[in-house]
Amino acid sequence: MTPSAGPTQGDHRATYREVLAEPRFRLLFTTRAVAITAASLRITTFSVLVFTTTGSALLSALAFGIGFLPQLFGSLLLGSLADRLPPRALIAGGYALECAAALLLALVRMPIAASLGVVALVALAAPVFGGASSRLVAQWLEGDAYVLGRSLNNIASSGAQLFGLALGGAVVAAVGPHRALVVSAALYLGCALAVRIRLPRLERGEIGGTPGGARGDGGTVRASLRGAGLLLRGRTVRRLMLAQWLPSAFVAGAEGLIVAYAGGHHFAPGRYAVLMGCLPVGMLVGDLLVGRLLRPRTRERLVVPLIALTGLPLAGFVTEPGVGVSSFLLLLCGFGLAYGLGLQRPFLDALPRDGQGQAFGLLGSGSMTLQGVGPACLGPVAAGIGTGGAIALAGGATVLTAGWILTWHPATAPAPVRNRSTRAEKGTEQHACGSPAL
Repeated sequence: MTPSAGPTQGDHRATYREVLAEPRFRLLFTTRAVAITAASLRITTFSVLVFTTTGSALLSALAFGIGFLPQLFGSLLLGSLADRLPPRALIAGGYALECAAALLLALVRMPIAASLGVVALVALAAPVFGGASSRLVAQWLEGDAYVLGRSLNNIASSGAQLFGLALGGAVVAAVGPHRALVVSAALYLGCALAVRIRLPRLERGEIGGTPGGARGDGGTVRASLRGAGLLLRGRTVRRLMLAQWLPSAFVAGAEGLIVAYAGGHHFAPGRYAVLMGCLPVGMLVGDLLVGRLLRPRTRERLVVPLIALTGLPLAGFVTEPGVGVSSFLLLLCGFGLAYGLGLQRPFLDALPRDGQGQAFGLLGSGSMTLQGVGPACLGPVAAGIGTGGAIALAGGATVLTAGWILTWHPATAPAPVRNRSTRAEKGTEQHACGSPAL
């Protein structure tokens, strides 16, 4: 298969129908949506189980977030495997591992520390499986079709997370937390079998990567650390990663204060749930409209305005608005997160072909980590200046990020040359690092 054609596709606007017509993408898309539902169900259920067992809100919160932070370490230490191992085995094995972890939590009575350790260990490997899947999508979908494929994945993620959280509450209430974990395991098992049976075995020439991996260069950990270092030392890749990480981290920090904001303003019971739902609804609408209606170059030119649209509504919380205005502001904020679609082609074009799997894993794990750090940082700020002020501060930081991106964004600066023409630049970076090519 040929890699994504990137800019050579010009300003051709693809459609969602074209993207879903690719059967292999359709398989990965469907199994990913089911797996996200299973993950949301497992996370919610495990958190409930820990709270029921210990009565500790702290441990319950730790159970909810324990699967996020280890992903960054997994990407740094194991990320090169996404480019070195057969993708079908990796993806199916990842779902099987998630299935085994859910069954272990459901059927084996372990100390809480051991249960948390199981979830954390599985999270270490998540960037490898996710990176392998994203690498295949980048190779199978060309040009604007790749961007719309990412859009569909974003839409599916938002919808599956909402559905999984709702399903978790219903299943736990109906059958209890242990059986709910078994349901989660069954969903993972279905994904593993579907990938193993329906995804064709790919030959070396079809999946790219570096033949033989880095076995002669010190093994997986050394190759992964070297690969991550090369990616992050490249100025273009580093900037494009930060552009995707920072706004979502600030929004996640603001999102983590919504419940406290609703409580502090004595909104009616249940209103916080309405506010919490506004962000994902705005994201769904934004991805659909920006992905379907705008041409590729237009999306890329709108990156900075959309990031500003993400931050400015949050800045409006400095006025301490009521439920109606708050809901509208959060909808606008969620809509602005569609800015990420305008960064997909430049990001893919900036990647070395042999390091795409690790790069996608690092992008996802870094985003997950910073989205966990955001609420932790804004919580103490809210204690000092109030929740409205802290949310507004997150909005201001997002707007400042938009200003920083304006100074170098590819749509407002000279267009970067594609991979084939930037080998000299990459070679210079690699020579400075004293490492061979990825």
